Amino acid sequence: MGKIAYELKEHVAILTIQSPPANALSSSLLNALSDQLDLIEKDKTVKAIILKGEGRFFSAGADIKEFTSLQEASDYQALSEAGQHLFDRIEQFHIPVIAAIHGAALGGGMELALSCHIRIATENAKLGLPELTLGIIPGFAGTQRLPLYVGTAKAYEMILTGEPISAKEAHQYGLVSQITGEEEVFEVAFSLASKIASKSKPTISRIMQLIPYAKSEQFSKGVKEEAKAFGEIFGSEDAKEGVQAFLEKRKPNFKDK
Repeated sequence: MGKIAYELKEHVAILTIQSPPANALSSSLLNALSDQLDLIEKDKTVKAIILKGEGRFFSAGADIKEFTSLQEASDYQALSEAGQHLFDRIEQFHIPVIAAIHGAALGGGMELALSCHIRIATENAKLGLPELTLGIIPGFAGTQRLPLYVGTAKAYEMILTGEPISAKEAHQYGLVSQITGEEEVFEVAFSLASKIASKSKPTISRIMQLIPYAKSEQFSKGVKEEAKAFGEIFGSEDAKEGVQAFLEKRKPNFKDK
């Protein structure tokens, strides 16, 4: 079972995803992340947060095995809504959250990174939403957040092909604000977090309240529709086949049903 490690260093809270090997986002891991945000909320000294993954990846996706244990469309929709709610909370948090991405941010891991305020990635990192290759769709607001960063055409391309992009390409689109060497991502993220933490907390809080106004009200409507579609798709034959194929490490045989 994975957990989220917490460390406080000079007004910067460091949250580390510890769920080897892929840092897959299970419900229990997302609950642990929520619990850490509760603690940070009570700590008046924290001025910036860094979110990173331990091991080979930032996070290579949601926990697919957990998906197979659910039965009803309503269960899947509830799972989607719970993830969306947490990622909304991160995006609307009163303290900036910097995602320090190495290895890969895929699927749910990519959606988690999208909910952070700033993304920094190593040059060899891969970022993407590969859900369609499993016969399913993104369910943690990926269909709504990705277009805001890369534009609609690139979002269609990335989601419909399921192919990840390199950190270099992500940087060109503005999805990632800085690229670092393989070993430097945390140092660069910490340096940035320290610059933010040197500012007055009331000014940081105000900026965190103001920038989200730039996002349209259509977003919340789109997220609701995504959760509903996520639930409906999971009842399809292709979703069952795609997830099974993923677990068996073979190519899926989709029947378009």
